[in-house]
Amino acid sequence: MTWTVAIDIGGTFTDVVADDGAGCRLTAKVPTVPADPARGLLNAVGELGRQGLAFGDVSLVFHGTTIATNAVINDKLARVALLTTKGFRDILTYRSGSRPDAYDLRQRRPREFVPREDRIEVDERISGSGVIRTPTAAEIERAVAEVESRGPQAVAISFLFSYLDDGHEHAMADALLMTLPDLPVSRSSAVAREFREYPRTVTTTVNAGLRPVVRDYLAGAEQGIRELGIPGNFLVMQSNGGGVPAARAEAEAHKLLVSGPAAGVAGAVALGTATGRTRLLSLDIGGTSADVCLIRDGEASVVPMRHIDSHPILSPSLDIHSAGAGGGSIVEIDRSGALKVGPRSAGADPGPAAYGLGGSSATLTDAHLVAGTLGVRTALGGSLTLDREAALDAIGGVGSQLGLSASATAQGVVAIANAHLEAALRRVSIDRGEDPRDYTLVAFGGAGPLHAGQLLRDLSMQEAVIPRHPGLFSAAGLLATDLRIDESATVLRVIDADSMGHIGSWFESTGEALRIRLEADGIDREQIRLQPSIDCRYKGQGFELGVPVISGTLDPDRVCRDFRDIHHTLYGHTSDEPVEAVTLRISGFGALAVGTGSSSEELSRLPRPVTARTLKLREMPDPVRVPVYSRDDLGRGSRLAGPCIVEQPDATTVVLAGQAARVDGHGNLWIKEAAHG
Repeated sequence: MTWTVAIDIGGTFTDVVADDGAGCRLTAKVPTVPADPARGLLNAVGELGRQGLAFGDVSLVFHGTTIATNAVINDKLARVALLTTKGFRDILTYRSGSRPDAYDLRQRRPREFVPREDRIEVDERISGSGVIRTPTAAEIERAVAEVESRGPQAVAISFLFSYLDDGHEHAMADALLMTLPDLPVSRSSAVAREFREYPRTVTTTVNAGLRPVVRDYLAGAEQGIRELGIPGNFLVMQSNGGGVPAARAEAEAHKLLVSGPAAGVAGAVALGTATGRTRLLSLDIGGTSADVCLIRDGEASVVPMRHIDSHPILSPSLDIHSAGAGGGSIVEIDRSGALKVGPRSAGADPGPAAYGLGGSSATLTDAHLVAGTLGVRTALGGSLTLDREAALDAIGGVGSQLGLSASATAQGVVAIANAHLEAALRRVSIDRGEDPRDYTLVAFGGAGPLHAGQLLRDLSMQEAVIPRHPGLFSAAGLLATDLRIDESATVLRVIDADSMGHIGSWFESTGEALRIRLEADGIDREQIRLQPSIDCRYKGQGFELGVPVISGTLDPDRVCRDFRDIHHTLYGHTSDEPVEAVTLRISGFGALAVGTGSSSEELSRLPRPVTARTLKLREMPDPVRVPVYSRDDLGRGSRLAGPCIVEQPDATTVVLAGQAARVDGHGNLWIKEAAHG
């Protein structure tokens, strides 16, 4: 028997799932250790050992992590020296020249990742038409000496037009590695071979700053795993929804910025495939934030660039939108005297007041405890019980500033959180021309099921589904993930028969290189698939649209027609202007053979409540005494009528009055409005 272990580290809890591929699963949830995330990872794996997992039988460990995101947001990047073309030292200051909030006189200027004194100009120049000035050996030697004198932890190289010709960057990197062999060097032509100077430069800088952080973290985590006696391969989740061997993750550290949330989306896609749903809205509410993603035709949207703390990062990433409405989101009064929920979070240390770990700030979790959606007997993570008196004190303290009771304040907090979540779901659906009424809501994370019923009603959606282990769903989603490698190159060529020859050659050579890399990662060639696409625009436009290359043969008329169709769908019009190929992209996928879990047991179809408690939400005119069921008592075919509550160690589900719930053959809990069947 061999096992796959999947570990997801969140802001509050670290989740782990082990699957033997034959229907047997072990799960655990332990508190995250913010000061040492690797310790939380090893604590979670150790808990599986206490449940009987034989570490020597583990063939694969798959990990989703927030280490990269936290390093950027909390300004914990390594010290970087940036080498730029002479005259372009201040690109990180000028940015792209845009000002999102032009009329906000108090807006905070985004920080620059490299201080000006650590930016070094190199006398070289390449233009769009070729080399203008090659750096001399003396100039390269001078630049290397300047880097050495500054003593950085990593180096980023970003020269003009290196996406067309990377010779100067290669020469600079080779010289650095000769003199400073232990210093990580990131070339923009390797990190993001795309045009637009500022995004390429900041992406390379972030990659360089993350490399020592990611390297040290993964090295410590892998060492701990090996010391436990686990011999299997160690993989890490990327922002694109695919995995990468940990040994290669350090060089592509910027691709881990949405590692954790991406695992949950992968799980939602797998759930949709198993249940025959291809149009889904995933809702992942953890302790720190809520992440939402639209899944259309069984695939999550991927964007070529996303912003992290206002900085553009050039890397394929699942199109996930985050909102500050996690269980640990802090409740406070803003400057206008209004009630505010998030985006600040109490995290895992000290956490909500109800955790009894020293936290005093009122949070969304405290509000749920006061409102009755959570109970004092609810064991979060299987071991952490809640203190209602502490929650009452914290929520009551906020309410006293507004002249409200603790109960009324808690109701308002839950309602505000629901409004934030509804806005996030609208942003990824209605704002993009998709009607949420045509979609199924997949709610998971420790707090997702608490809000699913209300969001289902507010958005008039078809149905909501709560996975069997919602609080562990992101970890389980790793089990449904393939290896993935992305490559791109900017070409800026009008699409015609001549340019298609060049484009076809790039796809062929790059695709073969991806196959070789995936084979080196242990994937059989038969299990590898390639997905090419072209970012296109009308010549003269400033932005592009991705056009999938459907067939193996590149037909210029087909590509132009597909682009015009996509443009018309999004913007309502089209044009006869020439179509330009801007950036070529290709993704290589390597299928992993992992377990799929077990089906639901045939338990009582008429389960009995284990207790009851009083529930009071803003939508209710009066407090209601509702039955509380244990999720472990709900087998295949079980049906419940709202209002009721379903509890389990990793999450709590609220079914509202007028809603009905049932359990399917996979153990998923489906919620619908009773009037809709």
